[in-house]
Amino acid sequence: MIGVNEASITAEVAPFGGIKQSGLGREQGTIGMEEFLEVKYVCMGLGYASESEDE
Repeated sequence: MIGVNEASITAEVAPFGGIKQSGLGREQGTIGMEEFLEVKYVCMGLGYASESEDE
């Protein structure tokens, strides 16, 4: 899972294994999912160009 400029990239209602759309999944929801994650925060710029001196 990847989230750009987000502090939280998952929710308890997100299906992850388990039975149908329960949201808990076989790994027991958010707490179980955290065992598989390595959190890395990355901030990305919006890509706006700086004003040029030629204008």
